[in-house]
Amino acid sequence: MAPLGRARLLPALVEIMMTAGAVDEAREACEELEAIAGRFTTEVLAAMASQARGQIEMAGGDAAAALGHFRAALTIWQRAGAPYLEARLRVLSGQACRMLGDEDGAELEFEAARSVFTALGAAPDLARVDLLLRPPISPSHGLTRREIEVLGLVATGKTNKLIATDLGLSEKTIDRHLSNIFDKLAVKSRAAATAYAFQNGLL
Repeated sequence: MAPLGRARLLPALVEIMMTAGAVDEAREACEELEAIAGRFTTEVLAAMASQARGQIEMAGGDAAAALGHFRAALTIWQRAGAPYLEARLRVLSGQACRMLGDEDGAELEFEAARSVFTALGAAPDLARVDLLLRPPISPSHGLTRREIEVLGLVATGKTNKLIATDLGLSEKTIDRHLSNIFDKLAVKSRAAATAYAFQNGLL
């Protein structure tokens, strides 16, 4: 089979071998994909190779290296306008974040992936990411444990900067949590979110 034809099959082979626990075979497929990507030097092949390499690194326990590869591939899929592939990479990135102990980063990646899978009607992927989210998404309000924690601090009148300090997170992360809270509760202000929380016994 021609190299480009092989390249289309190799990412799936890596995933199948990883699922089967055949890491050596997955590594061989990854190396073949990297060689083809190096030969033809297209962004799409580079993204495929980066994702495969990230999966190999994560299986080997090097989550930091894996995350670097996943983010390199993610940038390419974002430019290419490929939301499904982007969402799948976010799931992998979330898993790498979780391995690194960054539960907030993992949660944000899983939530972003979940939104895309929901919009696309990708039921199997949606079920998988729901299992990765901890705690499971509530059927009533959809807020995660961390989002409820942030909402509780919002209710005390604290600014995002003070909340970030209290939780040991970046202000940007708090901004993203608050944006998710507004979207899930269908509100547009901190006061409305706080009112919803009290009315529904979240705090």
